[in-house]
Amino acid sequence: MDTLKGQFLVATPDIGDERFAEAVIYLVAHGDDGAMGLVVNQPMDDLNLSDILAEIDLDDEEDAIRIPERLLRQSVFKGGPVDASRGFVLHTSDYFRDGNSFAVDGEVCLTATLDVLRAMMSGNGPDASLLALGYCEWTAGQLEDELRTNGWLTAASSKELLFSLPASKKYEAALAALGVTRATLSPVAGNA
Repeated sequence: MDTLKGQFLVATPDIGDERFAEAVIYLVAHGDDGAMGLVVNQPMDDLNLSDILAEIDLDDEEDAIRIPERLLRQSVFKGGPVDASRGFVLHTSDYFRDGNSFAVDGEVCLTATLDVLRAMMSGNGPDASLLALGYCEWTAGQLEDELRTNGWLTAASSKELLFSLPASKKYEAALAALGVTRATLSPVAGNA
């Protein structure tokens, strides 16, 4: 099986699930057993990294002074409908901890432990990161079925799209990478 790990899934009008309307999902894992990914373009309303740090008691007064303002304002994303209380940090590969970080590809890693947040607070974290609560999961063959029924398009990985673009621009950018626009994206499925 060819893996889609490290690529984007881009929702089409045929997705059939309102939770994924215009979603861009970064696939962290994909194989014979299924797939796992994080929605990277749906920020949570009124929730920033500073709120998460306060909630898990990592931002004592001494640390709060050192946290870069850009991190405090960083959005938290709806990673997906599965286990929305669980946090995941997608980040550049300059931060990697054996046993805690998972290398998705040569440029992007995933860490789901508090050590990455502590490192970010102290200025020793990754150059770029994205925090998501929850994740998307597909059982064996499920994602392939959704691809066959035109629910998703696939796009190559892009650090700029993942970490630099505002959430509101990621869907259009993912479509543009495929040579498609919202206007030319047909709501009628077909196979060639």
